[in-house]
Amino acid sequence: MKLSLTILVLSALFTHALPIDGRSSHKGGSSSLQSILNRADSSELYHYPTDLTQDITPVLVHSHNDYWRPVPFYTALSVGSVSVEADVFLVNRTLYIGHERTALTPTRTLDSLYIQPLLDVLRRQNPASAFVTSPERAHGVFDTAASQTFYLWVDVKTNGTETWPYVVQALQPLREVGYLTRLNSSGVIENGPVTVIGTGNTPLNQIQTLTQRDYFWDAPVATLGTSFSNITSNVSPIASTNFAAQFGMINGTAFNETQLARLRSQIAVASSKNIRVRYWETPSWPVSVRNTVWKTLVSEGVGLLNADDLGAAAGHYGENSDW
Repeated sequence: MKLSLTILVLSALFTHALPIDGRSSHKGGSSSLQSILNRADSSELYHYPTDLTQDITPVLVHSHNDYWRPVPFYTALSVGSVSVEADVFLVNRTLYIGHERTALTPTRTLDSLYIQPLLDVLRRQNPASAFVTSPERAHGVFDTAASQTFYLWVDVKTNGTETWPYVVQALQPLREVGYLTRLNSSGVIENGPVTVIGTGNTPLNQIQTLTQRDYFWDAPVATLGTSFSNITSNVSPIASTNFAAQFGMINGTAFNETQLARLRSQIAVASSKNIRVRYWETPSWPVSVRNTVWKTLVSEGVGLLNADDLGAAAGHYGENSDW
């Protein structure tokens, strides 16, 4: 199912509509049973309205530089990633997606690559139905875990003061249907299918000072106990920092005592504030070091595992992990 979703959503780039997922071929059993299984795709009995993400188990993996994926957002969704990151540049009042200005194109925008695809998937997960007779909390993108929020990190690359208001405006399609996690007037977080976190040049003063909002800020992990000790989980539900800058090289396949102590201290400070932690710029090679770092981060309690190789990271949470 995960692979079929990745392949099938390629057509969404051209049609702007997701096809219903296909069933894989079946082997074994009598010829009569095979005939039933092979005809399942054409029968309404074996499909249901929210089966787009059927059989996908969400994992606490962050799709780093998600816009570089074969199909942004959908590739991450297909392996169960609960978090993606989009770099945005404000140019002529439009938010374009790319790692640098030379990679920008007229069609790749925050709206086209993330807002509209999220809307499409969430509409499929929350269809109008005669079986739903009373309002209920909107379901998230995962059929197997309807209460799981999906984190959309907006990494502002241009001037934050000028750019962030455009990001807030771009969220309106998700906002008007109640899909965003929000801080209400009582200071309570109301969880929604999508949680937006501003990072990069996102200005803290355009977030922290607001008593009601539906977006949050990426606090620096290393200073949550010092210069940013006033940051709460209402401002920053997840905080991040550069792994390499904090821990340097991992020699061999294990953290040394100093590195492990720093890791535990940073996670403990964040946890005391009910803030989860994400480390980016983790080593990707050699694979043995990468896997050891990932395993240590997960075992020590990071909130999101930052990854470029999504399949490998997601595999850590499966029964057939090769760690």
